Order: sequence, then structure tokens, then C-alpha cells
Amino acid sequence: MPSSLRLLATLSLASLLAACASQPSSTLGQLPSVPEQASVDQLLLEASSQSGEAADLLRLSAADLALQQGDAKRASQVLDLVTVDQLKPAQQIFALTLDAESMLARKRPRSALRALEHPVMAHLAELPLAQQERTQLARVAALEANGKTLQALRERLYLAPLLKERNAHSNHQAIWSLASQLSTDTLQAGAANEADLDGWMQLALTVRESPSAELLQQNVTVWRNIHPNHPAALELPSKLEKLMNSASQPLQHIALLLPAEGELAGVGRALRDGFMAARLQSLQQGAPVPEVTFYDSSRLSNLDAFYQQASADGIQLVVGPLDKAQVSELARRQSLPLPTLALNYAEGASQAPAQMFQFGLAAEDEARSAAQQAWLDGHRRAIAMVPNSHWGRRVVAAFEQEWQQLGGQLLATSHVDQPVQLANQIAELMDLRSSEQRARRLSAALGKDINALPTRRQDIDFVFLAASPIQARQIKPTLTFQYAGDLPVYATSHVNSGFSAQEIKDMNGIRFNETPWLLNQDDSMRQQLSNAWPQATGGLGRLYAMGIDAYRLTPRLNQLLLMPDAPVDGETGRLSLTADRRIQRSLPWAEFVDGQVRPLD
Repeated sequence: MPSSLRLLATLSLASLLAACASQPSSTLGQLPSVPEQASVDQLLLEASSQSGEAADLLRLSAADLALQQGDAKRASQVLDLVTVDQLKPAQQIFALTLDAESMLARKRPRSALRALEHPVMAHLAELPLAQQERTQLARVAALEANGKTLQALRERLYLAPLLKERNAHSNHQAIWSLASQLSTDTLQAGAANEADLDGWMQLALTVRESPSAELLQQNVTVWRNIHPNHPAALELPSKLEKLMNSASQPLQHIALLLPAEGELAGVGRALRDGFMAARLQSLQQGAPVPEVTFYDSSRLSNLDAFYQQASADGIQLVVGPLDKAQVSELARRQSLPLPTLALNYAEGASQAPAQMFQFGLAAEDEARSAAQQAWLDGHRRAIAMVPNSHWGRRVVAAFEQEWQQLGGQLLATSHVDQPVQLANQIAELMDLRSSEQRARRLSAALGKDINALPTRRQDIDFVFLAASPIQARQIKPTLTFQYAGDLPVYATSHVNSGFSAQEIKDMNGIRFNETPWLLNQDDSMRQQLSNAWPQATGGLGRLYAMGIDAYRLTPRLNQLLLMPDAPVDGETGRLSLTADRRIQRSLPWAEFVDGQVRPLD
């Protein structure tokens, strides 16, 4: 036998011998393993000379090795050579786990989850602990990637008793991260008959509803006294422990730096009124509230002079400015004298000083949210329609970046300008002109008129729309007129602007993300504020909501720094902190249905 074949035979034998160690029962079948110094090509070559179970074990080993080497595409190609349903149960579980891991690496979370929901998974508890851990971790990752946070949390709790030492510690921290990501409604509902899960949820709710560092320490201590034997009471999650240890001097004095004059004065008033309404609500609830001093940013000629005055006044935190030029000036500095929550985003991508946080109603957040929602809904190929403006180009750039990162394709972008051109623009996007030309050629070839309707291109899954309400009212009917009325439309909140029921009917079917403030009619703060300022639920409603969130963020900035996985549920969306200290919003979804705005799950 040639030496190369002897080597392959030895590798194959080593693989099969290694697979026999710590194996499940013979009825479940052997689990494959990768021999040392083997290559994917060697394993596949040897598999080609084998048959039946021996060949399948080698192919599974080759797929496993390809995954270990970071080549998910090749792992998937190798798995295509294996008929999973003909394998024994243990081998099926191994193959499906590999399939799920490769799908996750290729950003196909739905396929990964389907693989792990195969009925053969009922035998998982009969396999060696190492395989149980691997399969369960793949399932956790698939659930998280599909936005199923509560199910992922349950899987990690199930996995906890199987883990030892370092892996157990990592799982413990991951459980806290998942619990922290749950919505407030889910946390408040709790988990019946699941003591450990309910304890984690109550702890996450305790942290979320503690408006200050002092109350956080008190409330967590109370929680630990109620749940002395809970895993989190025995070992407090490290991020939460750091947050409690970092509690410094209470926040007692805030500067609110907003314009009282000029073109931004109306925006400044709406933000101020929302900010102070949130403070009043906290006061009524018996919570400690900071003193707030107003400074007029429209009269500032020098930001250095402002910070000197604020420091002399005993200010601990600055909220503002609003003007983008002033925010950009602060962002270019090396450091700031006081922690600052700017109410806008700086121009450019320069690294802002560590003392600076940035918060605003960025349309880019909504564009990213639209990409994420469309992906979770199973769409993969998009076209975009945005205004022919700097704003439109900025928004579609954010959508495209997020969409491509998820693995989607943006087939075309149309920059909407004049209404008279809209029909032609949509016809070109849908490739209707080519369809009409084909019909004319066929008519000429047959020598008679044919009654054929144009057909749109079939490779489009949905439309991303960032447009004004007036443009949206024109675009949706035009899509229908141009034989594309069946395409789902995902839009930013800009399409929703208090239209009448009859006007909204022109936009029936459009899905859009919107601030909770404008969707939740029963919110007590919303009712209170709208009684005092009716405009708070109208065109300026989102700005009032931003003012409320700015107040609620002030004592939680350190919490967001230490626990970026634990967002704050705000009136403008779920608020989280990026690595460059920008507050990023994730918004709920709604749809225009029969002239009404209907919130979606």
C-alpha cells in the first residue's frame, strides 16, 4: 500500500477509534471526532473510499474541522454530502448541531433554529455532556439571533447544571445579560412555577426600576434578602456588582443647556417641558430629584465660559447643547470639565471625549431597526426609496450598512424628488419597461394585439422607505398602480404625521417604527403631559418624549456604561449605549390598517 494511503487509513482508523471513547449506547450510534493533524481534504478523500456509517463519520469530522478553521461555507458543503435522516440519532444530533453552527456563521439564524428543532433532539440528554453543552449553546445562539431572548434565557438556565468552573461562570454572566435585555412588560409578568427564572427577572426589573445609584443599592439588598439561595444572590453578576460598587455622590444638580431664542427655540421648549415633566413625575412618586438650572445656549459665545460658570454653580452633569455645531465643537475636544449628555449627534466620526454622551432622534437608528425587522421577517433582497437630499442619503447609508452586515442584498436605490417623476422611477425600479417591451415584441411577432399586463421583477422581497408623509401617500398607491402593491413596505417614523383616517388609507399596509410615546395611548405620563401641553401628542410629540428620556437617562449613564446589554425602556424607544457613547434607539413597530395606526407585536 502506498505511504499516502497508509496515512489516510491510519487517520481514518484513529478517527473511528477516538469516536468510540465516551460514546452513547450503540442504538444511538457513535459520535465522530477529528484526529490530530488531519485536514479536511484528507478526511474527505478517505470518506470517498468508505461507505455507510464509516464514510458519514469521516464527513462529519471534516465538516467539524472546517468549522473549527472558520470556513462555515465549506462545512455546509460537506454536510450536504450527508443524508442526515439515515444517520443514527447521536450522529443526527451532531450533524444538525454542525448545520446550525454553520448557518449562524453565515447569518441564517432561522435555518439554524429549524435545524435544532428536529425531533431527534429528544435524545440529547442521553449523549455525553460535552455534546449536550455544544448543542445547547448553538441553540442559545440561534434563539438570540432570532430575537427570542426569553427562550434563550431558559436554555441557559437548563444548561447551567451541566457546566463546570469557567464555563459555569461565563454562563452565569450570560444569563444576567439576557435577563437584562427583556422588555419591562415581560419582566413584570414574571415566570410562574420557575423559581430561578423568576428570580432573575425580578432582579433585572429591580435594576431597571431603580432611578438612582442609592436606590439601586437598597433595592438589590432587599432582593437578596428575599432570595438568599438564588444563584444571583450567591454570586452577584460581575457587571451589576461593579455598578453597585461605583455608586458615587448622588446626582443633585443638573444644567439644562437649551436655546431660548432663534430657530431652535421651539424644539428647545419641547425638550425642556418633557424634561421637567419627568422630574415632576419622579417628585410625585417620592423619588429624590436633582435641582435643575437653565442656561440659554442661544446666548452663548464661548462654551469654555459656560463650563466655568456651571462648575462654579455646583453643576454635576450638563444636559445639552442641542445645536449640532455646538455638539460637534464639544466632540472635537480631548476632554470636558463636566460629564455631558448632548441632545444631538456630532458631525463626522471623530472620537468624542470620554465625558461626553450623545442622544437624539436619529433617523439612522430607525433605518437600522427597519433592516433588523425585515431580516427577522425572513426578507433578504431589498430596494430603497429615499428623498434626494443629504438626509435621504444619510438614512439609506445607515440602512445599507446594517442590511449588508446582516447578510441582505440592496438591489437598487431610488432618490425620490419630483412627484411627477414618481411613476417612472417606480416603473424603472420594478423593471416594468422591459416587460412592456417584451409584450410589444411578442405582439409584433404574432401580428396582433395581445392583452398582457406588465409583470414586475420577482427578485425583490420588500421596499425600505424613508420619506415624508406626503411622499409616502404618493408612493404607496403608485406601487399598487405599477403592479407592486404586494411588496411589503418598511418605513421610518417620518411617514406617520397625524393624518386623518381617510388620508391614512392611502398608506394602508405600510409598516413603520414609531416611538412608544405616540403608540401607547394609555401611558399616564402621556395623559398628564398632553393635558398641560396638547402639542405634546402632536407634531412635537417625539421631542417631548426625548425630553422625558433625557431626564430618565441622567442617573443611568453609568449603568449603561457598565451594563451595555441592559437597555433602558424609554418613551423614544429602547435605549442602549454604543461603544462611542451614543445612545441608540430600538423602536416598536406599527402598521397602517384601514385608516388606523395598529401597533404590532
